[in-house]
Amino acid sequence: MARRETEDTASPALSTAAGSAHDDARPRLSTAAVAAAVGVSPGTLRRWVERGAIPGMAVEDLRNGWTDQDLAHARIVARLRARGHTLERIAEAAREGRLAYGPVEQILPGGEERMTLDQAAEATGLEPDLIVRIWTALGLPRELDRLSRSDVEALKHVAAALAAGLPDEAFLQLARVYGQALSQIADAEVRLVHLYFHVPLMREGVSSAEIAERMQHLARDLLPLATPIMEHVHERLLRHFIEQDVVGHMELDVDDEEHLSGRVRTSVAFCDLSGYSRLTEEEGEEQAFSTVERLIEAVQATLPEGGRLVKTIGDEVMIVCQDPGALVDWSVGLMSFFPDRPRPRIGIHYGSVLYRDGDYYGRAVNLAARIVARASGGEVLVSGDVVDAVRGKATRHLRFENIGEIKMKGFSRPVVLWRVAAAEQ
Repeated sequence: MARRETEDTASPALSTAAGSAHDDARPRLSTAAVAAAVGVSPGTLRRWVERGAIPGMAVEDLRNGWTDQDLAHARIVARLRARGHTLERIAEAAREGRLAYGPVEQILPGGEERMTLDQAAEATGLEPDLIVRIWTALGLPRELDRLSRSDVEALKHVAAALAAGLPDEAFLQLARVYGQALSQIADAEVRLVHLYFHVPLMREGVSSAEIAERMQHLARDLLPLATPIMEHVHERLLRHFIEQDVVGHMELDVDDEEHLSGRVRTSVAFCDLSGYSRLTEEEGEEQAFSTVERLIEAVQATLPEGGRLVKTIGDEVMIVCQDPGALVDWSVGLMSFFPDRPRPRIGIHYGSVLYRDGDYYGRAVNLAARIVARASGGEVLVSGDVVDAVRGKATRHLRFENIGEIKMKGFSRPVVLWRVAAAEQ
């Protein structure tokens, strides 16, 4: 009993014990230090080890101290216990290697000394309420009384951007775009590594400790590459959209509506697969989704100059382009990539839209979505506004067929629709 008391209440100071299977070149933490970091008692930690919840760690290893990887596992166990998972289930998951991703957290920033919201406000010169709004816009966890020093450094960059003259509302919209885009990136990074690296190791029967080690090595190799890649892509795309914006202002007419804050005039297209629900039932979800992937890849690879894929929703793709003629031309050409069922269908409208947070809203967007719903597979339907916008331009290679006034759900007046196809040679 005295021996156990000695082990569990040892000084939090780091030790350099050797001889354990967990031994490495880095100093180790005592059980008391780990318990303090995780927020449990030393006895609770010992019980987790005894029950096999800490992968690769046995009771006899306690005298040699805890590695950073062991500490990361302990934090994972604490979170799982807080969510109601039993030690038996956690131990089973640990044996199967399902928890091996967790220790990757250890190599990410954020584990340093914490600061309160008021301290962050004082350090950055930003009002606490503004910090809360920015943090919420970015979609980050609401742990505003436990901000890390790296969080505060990021907020200093925000303060510098605002001091340079960017209005608060513009930055908040930009923050929401950053948060949504980077959330999707981070989610994809985790899920793809899990599916294509983590799961195969589990299936091969690799030990939990080895999986964790391999995951950490992979993260250490890949993380330094992510930032320069994203910076380069961002700079290239920024240059592209600046050029498109300049050209758009020179070539397109500007009406009074566009002077209203946040409104732009553009063509909006929705593209989806006709009969997708039936395809899912007949062929299964994986086969159906491979068809969706092929559609998205074809759209991305062939978009006209100035066109942008805004978002995908299931099998539907939303595209905007300042040049309605180019968008119509592209839409007709896309059909040649899909001669067999299920074929895509496209609906296009041209008008004034409201731009917010990287997305487009308003009547013109809603109308384009309604138009595509009236199209059949392989058809391109456009509104009369699109035809008026491209009239007199180089469209001889296209055939426009007036199909009459169509009543659209949610619109009080019928809309004149046109079917567009390649002209017969």
